[in-house]
Amino acid sequence: MRHIFREAWSGIRRNATMTVAVIMTMWVSLALFGVGLLAAEQVDLTKGKWYDKIEISVFLCVKTSSATNCTQGEDATDAEKAEIKAKLEANPEVAEVMYESKADMFEDFRKFYADQPILATMTVDDMQDSFRVKLKNPEEFSGVYSAMANQKGVEAVQDLRKYLEDIFSWLNMARWGTISASVVLLLAAALQIGNTIRMAAFNRRRELGIMRLVGASNWYIMLPFLLESLIAAALGAGLAFGTLMALEKFVIQDKAKVEIPGEWIDYSHVLSAGVVLGLVAVVLSIVPTLVATRRFLRV
Repeated sequence: MRHIFREAWSGIRRNATMTVAVIMTMWVSLALFGVGLLAAEQVDLTKGKWYDKIEISVFLCVKTSSATNCTQGEDATDAEKAEIKAKLEANPEVAEVMYESKADMFEDFRKFYADQPILATMTVDDMQDSFRVKLKNPEEFSGVYSAMANQKGVEAVQDLRKYLEDIFSWLNMARWGTISASVVLLLAAALQIGNTIRMAAFNRRRELGIMRLVGASNWYIMLPFLLESLIAAALGAGLAFGTLMALEKFVIQDKAKVEIPGEWIDYSHVLSAGVVLGLVAVVLSIVPTLVATRRFLRV
């Protein structure tokens, strides 16, 4: 083992500049990859929180409605409201049905626009009553929508999902963009490790040839190079993990959680990402090393 550690240290000293470059590349690429993983976790947390609160609003006809389901100049009748409620409660996708009268809507409107001039121009009759529908599974809403779209007394059916989907699509694009950029950098790091090990092996090609001729095993020859690349990868992964911990502390815990209450990733997510980074670093160090030293293992 003394020979292996001595040779690994010798290789690091001889190629100090290249080793530092490998560490820096691994640091940046793994940190970016970790950010992508944490962004994916954050998107899932946010989506889970908001999707649980998604409701479908079934707006009923009023005198000014022009929809085909409405009778011109008339509000939805009590019979139509009762039929709508019965159909919603009988729908297997529905968990809860809540009725909001015009008076309820006006009270909410009055609170929201308490200091606005528009409040003086509005009355209860200008409001629109509705049914708020909470779904058992926010992913399954098509049945409710199709059942209410042509229902007599219904002016419109509104699903909050269509507004959230645009937000989540942009978040997903940012997530995959980050991961894609990190993958490119990880490939660059792998190539850099391979070139560094290839140069180290080339500089010691005579010594390696002698060792091979006297019966040294392939693993005995390769272990110093593997250790050299593993050390560089471990340092890069450690720096990347430290970067993620700093982001969690100073960006998420100290800023985001304080200023924007909600579901945020915590240190457990960072630890999980750190495990993935460690595994990726090991693979990126071993595979290029095996490929780079293969030609020097032949007699």
